[in-house]
Amino acid sequence: MVGVNDTRFDTKIAVAVRDDLQPWQRLNVTAFLVSGIAAAHPELVGQPYADADANGYLPLLGQPVVVLEADAATLRAARGRAVGRGLDTALFTAEMFSTGHDGANRAAVAAVAADDLDVVGLAVHGPRNPVDKVLKGARAHP
Repeated sequence: MVGVNDTRFDTKIAVAVRDDLQPWQRLNVTAFLVSGIAAAHPELVGQPYADADANGYLPLLGQPVVVLEADAATLRAARGRAVGRGLDTALFTAEMFSTGHDGANRAAVAAVAADDLDVVGLAVHGPRNPVDKVLKGARAHP
C-alpha cells in the first residue's frame, strides 16, 4: 500500500489563512479556496470512491493540500508574489464574508485595487519551489 509519504508530487497545493480568523472562518475560507484550485485543474481530481458495500462517494483531490496560517501583511505579500510569478491563485477577502453569493463575491473583489485587497485567505497551485517561495513567512496551521 502506498502511503502519503511514499509519493512526491511535481506540484504543490497550499492554502494560507489569516491567523486572526475565527475557526469557522478558517474552515470556510479553506474549503472555498481549495474548490477554486479543483475547478481550475480537473486533472488534479482523482477517481470516485466506493466502500466495501458499494456505496459511492465523490472523487477528491489526488494530492495533499498544505494548510498554513499567516498574518495580514504576509498574506498581502504572498498574493503579490503569486500573481507576479503567474501562479494559479485563489483569493478570499474579508468583504466576501458579508456577501451571499458568487456574483456578489466577484463584485466585492473587483471593487478593490489589488494592493488594497483585505486578503484573509489564499490558495496557490504550481511547481513546489515557486509555491514555497510565494508563501514564505507563512507557518503550519495548528
